[in-house]
Amino acid sequence: MSDITTLYAAFAAHIAAALDALEQEGALPAGLPRGNVTVEPPRDPSHGDLATNAAMVLAKPAKTNPRALAELLVAKLSALPSVSGAEIAGPGFINLRLADGAWRDELAAIAALGGDYGRSAMGKGGTVNVEYVSANPTGPMHMGHCRGAVVGDALAALLEYAGHKVVREYYINDAGAQVQVLARSVHIRYREALGEAVGAIPEGLYPGDYLVPVGQALAAEFGDRYAAAPESEWLDLFRTRAVAAMMDMIRADLALLGIHHDVFSSEAELQAAGKPAEAEAWLRAHDLVYDGILEAPKGKTPEDWEPVELPLFRSTKFGDDQDRPIRKSDGNWTYFGADLAYHFQKAEKADALVDIWGADHAGTVKRIKAAVAALTEGAGRTIPFEVKLVQMVQLLRDGEPVKMSKRAGTFVTLADVVREVGKDVVRFTMLTRKPEAQMDFDFAKVVEASKDNPVFYVQYAHARIASTLRKAADQNLAPAADHIGQLGAEELELVKQAAQFPRTVEAAAAAREPHRIAFFLGDLAAAFHAYWNVGNDRPDKRFIIADAPELTSARLFLAIQIGQVLKNGLALLGVEAVEEL
Repeated sequence: MSDITTLYAAFAAHIAAALDALEQEGALPAGLPRGNVTVEPPRDPSHGDLATNAAMVLAKPAKTNPRALAELLVAKLSALPSVSGAEIAGPGFINLRLADGAWRDELAAIAALGGDYGRSAMGKGGTVNVEYVSANPTGPMHMGHCRGAVVGDALAALLEYAGHKVVREYYINDAGAQVQVLARSVHIRYREALGEAVGAIPEGLYPGDYLVPVGQALAAEFGDRYAAAPESEWLDLFRTRAVAAMMDMIRADLALLGIHHDVFSSEAELQAAGKPAEAEAWLRAHDLVYDGILEAPKGKTPEDWEPVELPLFRSTKFGDDQDRPIRKSDGNWTYFGADLAYHFQKAEKADALVDIWGADHAGTVKRIKAAVAALTEGAGRTIPFEVKLVQMVQLLRDGEPVKMSKRAGTFVTLADVVREVGKDVVRFTMLTRKPEAQMDFDFAKVVEASKDNPVFYVQYAHARIASTLRKAADQNLAPAADHIGQLGAEELELVKQAAQFPRTVEAAAAAREPHRIAFFLGDLAAAFHAYWNVGNDRPDKRFIIADAPELTSARLFLAIQIGQVLKNGLALLGVEAVEEL
């Protein structure tokens, strides 16, 4: 990390120093928690450049009047050379106006830091395990997996940039009934590869042609050894080979999106190692698992439901609406039973956990968080654990929904979409809405060259800057910081927008919300395009003015720094900052 302090961080330090001084003077009690003190742009730009809630947050614990505390703070902050004005608003908010030199200094900071502008040490090297995708290994990636994959990968990059050590993890669900079905489906393709006429794939099995090569590979390796053999002789072998083949396919599909995981954890290996049993034993010893009988499901009658004693986790103790079984009546683990052991395993090597799940898993969030809290707190640790839910994406072509059927083996694969519209378009589009909001992905609109397409709008801003720099070079004009004193109010508005990037990174990382970076980039691109459009009507506002070389060099310096911030933000999203469109 560089020792250069960016503007918002500098003013956070200025406010902290002012509060320290008030403590030393006895005007403020020592040791008040300052975690909720913020420095941010005021909602109304006419109120100033920065606003802080310090007086509002600290007045109550300090047993003083917010405005009275604000007056003391304003006296301290007004003495700063970079502050041209400070005033109190409402019940005690403080608005600051900065001298133009503060923004020119920030422009120089962007140039000095380059790709590190926005990087933060807030994570303090703590390890965050981010689990995402974790699709069942039963076929190629489809667009139902895409959004969670991009959100998780962008979040991992964001957390690293904010100073965390990140473990990117994929949980392979290779111990459930679905992989037994996969093995049986592959056995049919194996027989088919041996020349048998297998006919239509039976109902309930996976019909996709993607299993044909797996069957062919097995036929080449084993000949007809298992063609007529009982299932008990080949099921485990075929399951293992099929899962391995599917995971190779999934890794290749994810690579098309630029996604690579650090760890692939196997549910089957977890169970073979006895981890769920260890978790059950610990929970029983702490009276968090007991043997009991669940109430009949609503809508069922006693005739079609038989009460069975099962090991139940006391999830009601943690806010769930009922206790949850960790084993089935046949003794096998429930998904929840295996999952809680898996999360306990992850928590042993991390300081925080984040899971990216599809919205259809919303009902299990409360219980798994309760189980992890019980296990980790019982082990003497408190591990923050968040689950981010991601809504499905509806694919549209010419405004009409694309029809898909997983049962029939007809679905749009992720690879198909990436090859059609490109990795960058897919990744950026997936982050243009909050993950909990529904999303339409229209093949025509996501590649449309218009300001209504956020992917194009942001990339076009960077390409425009690159084009401007090429044109300037053709005229022997180059960016230089020597004359940035000539930049006026309209140009400095661009710097004010760009200067929010470091605080946006920290806020997005803290909230685990990478889409905030995409939103920021949209705002910065809009500000750049707006300034550019002013130059269309006013030649004196253009970046290149042949008879004003000093002003041109200053504006080119401004342009290259705006381009740098766009590039830094796009990199966090895994999107290339293109030089031309």
